[in-house]
Amino acid sequence: MDTTNLFRLDGRTALVTGGSRGIGKMIAAGFIAQGATVYISSRKAAVCEETAVELGPNCIALPQDVSVVSGCKDLAAQLAEHTDRLDILVNNAGAAWGAEFEEFPESGWDKVMNLNLKSPFFLTQALYEPLKAAAQPDRPSKVINITSIDGMRLNANETYSYHASKSGLIYLTKRMAARLIQDSINVTSIAPGAFATEMNRVARDHADLLSKRIPAKRIGVEEDIAGTAIYLASRAGDYVVGDTITVDGGLVNASLGLGTPE
Repeated sequence: MDTTNLFRLDGRTALVTGGSRGIGKMIAAGFIAQGATVYISSRKAAVCEETAVELGPNCIALPQDVSVVSGCKDLAAQLAEHTDRLDILVNNAGAAWGAEFEEFPESGWDKVMNLNLKSPFFLTQALYEPLKAAAQPDRPSKVINITSIDGMRLNANETYSYHASKSGLIYLTKRMAARLIQDSINVTSIAPGAFATEMNRVARDHADLLSKRIPAKRIGVEEDIAGTAIYLASRAGDYVVGDTITVDGGLVNASLGLGTPE
């Protein structure tokens, strides 16, 4: 047994949606550090291009709005201009919406459900051929869905569509895994807890306060999420199929029941 290169991604190609900032950017940087060529996509073209420049020559920007099926197909067409094989797809692009029950709008429901739940399915479908082209039984392609601990337990905020979308994506991960394993494509998910991002402003702006309610006594850092994604994307994670790995400092599985507002 040789574990020297167990977590390396040399020669592999990855696409990370929502890769211009936050958790997506952390994952993209981690993949690049392990030798991968990474395409990042986000809706804002300028920000996407800036991040690609920041992450270096092995990062290529493919700006696109994947909240609609046509955008998913367009992104697949953009990628096809560069490569016909895709080893790793990270469905990370997401949105949240909070409003009181009596006032929760249809627009807030549709925006979140379309990007968080509909997009991962239809983008994976659009990229099925390049994922299949790269896949081998002894080196499967990988689809990693970024879910959330809010798909596993409640928080204090009235984020109805966010909770529903992330819970649905955890189960969709299992269903997609059951089908795509037939083509040597492994589907898994990562459920992050508190990381300092634009979406999780409580973790970003009140890390010290929030850390007191997390069993590990801190919020997540870049290495925590990047390391988990590298594990699943690399040879190290080849035998993990359909599962969701919780990366939250113990909030879901080692908490005594103290709620954590986000």
